[in-house]
Amino acid sequence: MPAENLVPLTPPLQVTPLEPTLGAEIGGIDLGQPLGTQQRDEIHALLLRHKVLFFRDQHLSSEQQVAFARQFGELYVHPTTRREDERLPAAHLILASEAREAYGDARKGRWHTDTSWLLKPTYGAVLRAVSLPRSGGDTVWADSGLVYRGLPEDVKQRIDRAYVTHDFRHALDPIDYAYPVIAHPLVRTHPQTGEDALFINFSMSPQILGWSLEASRELVALLLKAFSNPEYQVRFKWSEGAVAFWDNRSTLHYPVYNYGDFPRVMERVLIADDDIPHRVRRAEARA
Repeated sequence: MPAENLVPLTPPLQVTPLEPTLGAEIGGIDLGQPLGTQQRDEIHALLLRHKVLFFRDQHLSSEQQVAFARQFGELYVHPTTRREDERLPAAHLILASEAREAYGDARKGRWHTDTSWLLKPTYGAVLRAVSLPRSGGDTVWADSGLVYRGLPEDVKQRIDRAYVTHDFRHALDPIDYAYPVIAHPLVRTHPQTGEDALFINFSMSPQILGWSLEASRELVALLLKAFSNPEYQVRFKWSEGAVAFWDNRSTLHYPVYNYGDFPRVMERVLIADDDIPHRVRRAEARA
């Protein structure tokens, strides 16, 4: 075959796992360029395996970030977040001042997963650093499947069929965006890996349906303590040009607000999903 007709092979990705079940840094790729089918599928497989992927020194524009995310599915336009460019409605600016105000406490963030208030929450998020403080402002992810597996057996039995609320009205009401309060299974089965994982959003006043308020608060406090266990986490120190891509179905994340009044800015693109969170019983899975 003439040399000019040869198709160059996709260079192998450089994968550095960060924790046993969670997080990997990926090198050997330029996210600003379109991905080939093989490379896209490889990144998706790595996402399912490591749950959050980190790419350094990418220096993407908003257009390139949107184009990268679009290769993994339809994009979701969030109703409440700020946009720098109206031509790119899926690119959401996350400003430190607004995020702290939303959490109601300027000193700390909340463990959460994106858009869990939707009937069909987004499955993926691509986040890039736009303006960073000299130090601080890390993001921490927790492996919600590992957290679930680490719970005492009696707790797992108690929550086996529990549903928990995801109430986003504090953000939707001011913009007159009508959406009902949703309750999802507290233990969710990942639609692609089959892993059971906790699905709770601590930024949305979670309550367990059918439980007393006291019992619900006790369980939520127990789960929050479990997510705070460092053995279940990976912590990422942002740098200029860094990008994170994570799976909302298998992780929770926590923004660390320890950089004072610095106007930190991030940009996020969300990838839509057709899956309604559900629990697959093992007997059902074998049927």
